[in-house]
Parts: sequence; structure tokens; C-alpha cells
Amino acid sequence: MAEAEEDCHSEAVREGDDDDENESPAETDLQAQLQRFRAQWMFELAPGGGSGNLESRPCRAARGSLLRAADTRGKQELAKEEKARELFLKAVEEEQNGALYEAIKFYRRAMQLVPDIEFKITYTRSPDGDGVGNSYIEDTDDDSKMADLLSYFQQQLTFQESVLKLCQPELESSQTHISALPMEVLMYVFRWVVSSDLDLRSLEQLSQVCRGFYICARDPEIWRLACLKVWGRSCIKLVPYTSWREMFLERPRVRFDGVYISKTTYIRQGEQSLDGFYRAWHQVEYYRYVRFFPDGHVMMLTTPEEPQSIVPRLRTRNTRTDAILLGHYRLSQDTDNQTKVFAVITKKKEEKALDHKYRYFRRAPVQEADQNFHVGLQLCSSGHQSFNKLIWIHHSCHITYKSTGETAVTAFEIDKMYTPLLFARVRSYTAFSERPL
Repeated sequence: MAEAEEDCHSEAVREGDDDDENESPAETDLQAQLQRFRAQWMFELAPGGGSGNLESRPCRAARGSLLRAADTRGKQELAKEEKARELFLKAVEEEQNGALYEAIKFYRRAMQLVPDIEFKITYTRSPDGDGVGNSYIEDTDDDSKMADLLSYFQQQLTFQESVLKLCQPELESSQTHISALPMEVLMYVFRWVVSSDLDLRSLEQLSQVCRGFYICARDPEIWRLACLKVWGRSCIKLVPYTSWREMFLERPRVRFDGVYISKTTYIRQGEQSLDGFYRAWHQVEYYRYVRFFPDGHVMMLTTPEEPQSIVPRLRTRNTRTDAILLGHYRLSQDTDNQTKVFAVITKKKEEKALDHKYRYFRRAPVQEADQNFHVGLQLCSSGHQSFNKLIWIHHSCHITYKSTGETAVTAFEIDKMYTPLLFARVRSYTAFSERPL
């Protein structure tokens, strides 16, 4: 068929040459080259035409060799990556077994083959391994992650031995492991971690140790006791919350692991100079500190000293700082769903020493009186933190005379001098535990 087409093209070329005998030699040569190019092109397009084409064979051979080389190179890369994956997983297993020297050798060999092999492997603990879960498998199914982590960990514990243990030692040791403690003792340790200061942040950090500690940290009794200490009898029912932990985290409350601080600045006019030439102006700055305790006590201090020197003194109620106000507070939630804090505070009483020098002199009687302050604050959240802002809504002074029983009330106007108090966490407040929860 190809030969017939070539004959047809040859005849057409000859007929064209007979018709164009009068054309110049240059044009004749150009037409001949064009006809040969067309004939060769048609010959290459025809089926089976490649068998007689000497020029196309080297090109096709080169193209085939390139494809085979690329295929071979791809297979080598896959084999190298598979070998690196095996070495990396072997290194992980050796590391879990405590053979760190062997693990380093396997890690080095794997990274020599594929430098970024650790980013190409995702692995998780196998639930079918030993009780500790030291074996690793590739995580190929992300949808298998359970939403309820607590129930998932509880199921994992039931897969272990007949004796339920919250955790097991990862490495063999001659010392007694914490898993040997009874559940009651272990929960008592967790109550010491929370302590009477309600340090639930430390409890959350402790839950990250292992699955067993995570389950202990979610014990409803711990969170119930914490809620009762904050809200008292007003939190007997869980509604509308689903758990005691959810109530403690979401229900508005004051924070105990730090202090609320406000800074007030204003300009005050000074006295005129003796010559009357100028009058001075003074910039006045002072701070207010409010510290709450879980047992219902509160401390308040107004001073020009900066937080660096005052905050450490407010760690306990037994402070020797002068001008400190001590009292009690309570939380109140109105119908508008706004949580408010009401406190009654009074100045710390000081015992005056009896002056024996003037004990025989008659003094003018001094009318004794009790002075206390009533404070009202609105609790709200700002930024990414919860319950970290207190806004002034009321401040008054109550003086009760003991002789007559009368009470004089002086209410202060809430103006720009009463700046909001913002919470600052102090780590030293929860560094030690004095009593368990």
C-alpha cells in the first residue's frame, strides 16, 4: 500500500514537471525538494512506514531508552524510600525498647537514603500491640480518630490484662512504679495537685502524661468538688451543662491563680509659687490590686507601688502590707445573665500597745466606729482569656458608730478614676499545695 502511494506521488511529480518545463532551474529545484519532503512525510505517516525509515529509527530508539531510564530511576527512588521507611520504623521501635545507640544508627541510615523521611511517615500507637503500645503503624485513615477521647482511652484500657491498670512502666525498673498504687491513693494524689487553691491548670497538664492520667484528670468527683467550692449550693444541678468540668470551664467565675490589677493616672494642679510666677502640675499614678481566694475571702490594696513589688506580698492572706483591706465576696447572676461580684472589705485591725506612761491621765472619750467598704464589680471576658476583666459598678463607705448604732453611708461616684481591673496570672501562687481539694 505504501509503495502504491509512493508511485502515485511519483507520477504526480512527473506530470507536474512536464507541465512546468518552462520554469527556471531554481524554481524546479525548489519544487523537487518540496515534493520529496511531502513524499517522505506521507511515507512516515503511513502504517508500517517506519520499517523502511532509516532516519526515524535512531530517534525512536533514543526516546525508548529515555523512557526506560526514567522508569528505572522511578523504581529505584521508590525502593530507596521504602527502605528508608523500614529503617526509620525500626529506629522508632529500638528507641521505644530503650536501645538508643541502635536507634541512632537506624535513624542515620534512613536519613542518608531519604533526608526528609521523617516527614513522609505518619505513625500512631497500635491498639493491638502490647499493653504499653510500643509498636507503631502507619496512620493511613485519619477518619478513624474518635471524637470522644475519654471513651476511646477507656476502651483501650479494657483491651489490656484482666486486672485494670491505668498505666504501665515503659521501661523495666527495680523501683515501684506509680501504677502499683491503688486507685484511691492515686486519686488522692490528684486532689493534692489541684489543692485548696483550685489549681485546675496543673491538673490539665498532668492529664497529658499518659492515657491513665487523662482518665483520672477527668474524674467527675474532682470537678464537682471544685464547682461546689466556687459556687456553693447554687451549683447542685448540672443543667444546662453536661458535666462538672464543662460547668467549671464555662460558667462565669473569678480566677484564683493571679491578681486583678488596674492603673489610674490623672493630672493634679499644684500650689502656686511664692512669687506667683508659675503654678506646678503633678501627674499622679496609683494601682489597685484585688486578689480572690476559693474560700470566699478577698484582698484589696490601693498603692502607688508597682506590681513587681506588690504581687509577691499578696500570695497569702497573712500579709504584713499596710493599708490592706480584707473581706468576703459573693457571686451573683442577675436576670440579664451578667455575673457580678459583691464584696465587703475592711481595714486590717492592728492591736495597739497600751501606753503605761499616760495611764493615769484622763483622756477625752473617742467615739469608736467600724468602717468598711462595699464594692460591686461586673465580671466579663476580653480578648482570648475568660473572666479576666472586672468593671466597677459600685463603691461606698459605711461607718457604724458603736455607741449609737447609727450607720453613715458615703457613695463614691464611678467615673474615669475607676479604671477596669485586668487579670494577671502569677505562677508562684500555685507553686505549692498547702491542703488537698
